[in-house]
Amino acid sequence: MRCTFAALLLFLAVIPAALAQNVFHYTATNSNVKYLFATAEPVAHLKSGDILDTNTLDCFGNVLRKPGDTLSMVKGDNPLTGPFFVEGAEPGDTLAVKILDLQVDGDIGVGAFAPGFGALNETNYTPMLHPPLPERIWYYHIDHAANTATFKALDTDFSVKIPLHPFFGCIGVAPAEGEARSSVVPAEFGGNMDSPEASVGNTVYFPVNVNGGLFYIGDGHAAMGDGEIAGTAIEVPLKARVQLSVIKGRTIAWPQFENDDAIMTVGAYRPLDDALRIAFTELVHWIHKDYGLSELDAYELLSKVAKIHLNEMVDPNYVVVASIEKKYLPPKTKP
Repeated sequence: MRCTFAALLLFLAVIPAALAQNVFHYTATNSNVKYLFATAEPVAHLKSGDILDTNTLDCFGNVLRKPGDTLSMVKGDNPLTGPFFVEGAEPGDTLAVKILDLQVDGDIGVGAFAPGFGALNETNYTPMLHPPLPERIWYYHIDHAANTATFKALDTDFSVKIPLHPFFGCIGVAPAEGEARSSVVPAEFGGNMDSPEASVGNTVYFPVNVNGGLFYIGDGHAAMGDGEIAGTAIEVPLKARVQLSVIKGRTIAWPQFENDDAIMTVGAYRPLDDALRIAFTELVHWIHKDYGLSELDAYELLSKVAKIHLNEMVDPNYVVVASIEKKYLPPKTKP
């Protein structure tokens, strides 16, 4: 009995150590972040199924901390943590990213007007004769105990608390064909999708375009309104835990989201109606391939029960997410 008990204790002691080997820790700083989704030297190699514990800087590189700070202090937009090479990932595969935990890393969030940026501002793509809106910066107190951020008006004494919903503004992989894309751009590789769907409880799927996938994250948000119309969310650094898995032989063209209740597809383009068409076309294809409905039946069903989410309309491409609840779908024909 003693031998058996001793063996059991040894076994229980070994389990945590074995599990710990599957968790990789990485710390992002201003000295090692990237500003492009591109094929680059990986910061680490992970195996399929490994868990990544890391952090992200906010979209300003954590430099805006107090009244009087200005956007001229910002080195670059949307610094990225990564890239992470996932062993076994090859072009034609899918990289599944399960978001396990996200925590706002600090007590301050930031929102800002940037001249030439925003849905209701003149931009390079929408030029107007009037001057651009002036630079302004808002600071949001993060109350971790209450799970809120506080908006304080700059021109009156009004304030209101906003519930936190942490998510990655930037999440994606290296683009295909050797392209290097700014961390401001959302497209087929993911990127700056500003999708509240990139949050805890959801899995994000990306097309693998290069060996290892080369996975990036960044641009943490504490909360954001639909459209992100002023150009920023409540911008925050994040502490993050995600699980990276390779799905061999599953080929997709655009990012997808999934949780227990729904499947969701991304469209990113201009004009906005083309972004919507991409998202719905991809959703029709997904339903046909994995759930067995014909594409025309899927098209008709979506016309009756689908939902759309306008994530943002301020970036070089606009982003729409189309979704359908699983309760409206037949059982999956593919695992």
